[in-house]
Amino acid sequence: MGEPPTMQRYGMTIPFGLPLAEQEDLIKEMVDLGYTDFWSSESNGSDGFTPLVQASIWAPTARLGIAIIPAYTRGPALMAQTVGAMAEAAPGRFVMGIGTSSNVIVEQWNDIPFERPYYKTRDMVRFLKKALTGDRIDEEFETFNVRGFRMGRPLKECPPILVAALRQGMLRMAGREGDGAILNWLSPDDVKTVVPYVHEAGPGKEIAARIFVIATEDKGVIDFVGKRSMAAYLNVPVYAAFHDWLGRRDVLGPMWDAWAAGDRKKALEVIPEEALRDILIIGSPGKCRERIQEYIEAGVHTPAIQIMHPGDDLRETIRALAPG
Repeated sequence: MGEPPTMQRYGMTIPFGLPLAEQEDLIKEMVDLGYTDFWSSESNGSDGFTPLVQASIWAPTARLGIAIIPAYTRGPALMAQTVGAMAEAAPGRFVMGIGTSSNVIVEQWNDIPFERPYYKTRDMVRFLKKALTGDRIDEEFETFNVRGFRMGRPLKECPPILVAALRQGMLRMAGREGDGAILNWLSPDDVKTVVPYVHEAGPGKEIAARIFVIATEDKGVIDFVGKRSMAAYLNVPVYAAFHDWLGRRDVLGPMWDAWAAGDRKKALEVIPEEALRDILIIGSPGKCRERIQEYIEAGVHTPAIQIMHPGDDLRETIRALAPG
């Protein structure tokens, strides 16, 4: 099992909005700028693994992580094979992130029943920890069965497995079953609320967080990019429940009500700017970097910056957001 970071890490979400083959120069420059990690995701863009395979070659010293792979969309054996191959491609530098994802991605896009998400994620974590190091798996888990599977090339050590977590149950499970938690769509103060649940199982668990940046003060851009992204995510049931638990019913309730009534236009209009600036990082790149530091001070070991809008120039924004 992996150990938590011994240094403050500083990550960037890849790939950017360019063809994958055109990102080599950006990846190499970011290493020179001090970015230590590259993190991918898996929703409706590239798959989670391919950009990291490329980065493993272009940035042979960087750590590579996924935030996240849904526990549902690959069968257990294929999941183990894919994770094992990525760990071999970047030995000692790969972090596996797994989670429930959402009913939208799992059920609506992939036609897979979104059932028992807590147990499905827990079972996949348990399976991977056994399978990756060569155990023969012939076992009935609560949410799937595996008969007679053994990795053809087992790993000497399982890579760190971080669990995407929002509320108490998943946060506790991330600390108990995994090597830490991946946080998403929350403020620095929210980090202080959720991190103690991860550490209930003991200290030393890694906390990674996807942090969303709009590097401009252009109100039109902020409203267009920020409000649409917030509405798209925070009306998904798992995220709505998360922010209700965090105490944002008064702030986000009008958006939830309008969305439930089918009035998408009103749902965007009633999102208050204070909520945007609380949950997203907005402003000049310099101000954004100061805000990222607040997440680190709140308990995030590994920020994974997601540039939602780069301002005037992507490359210059990447340079301006680099660790000082």
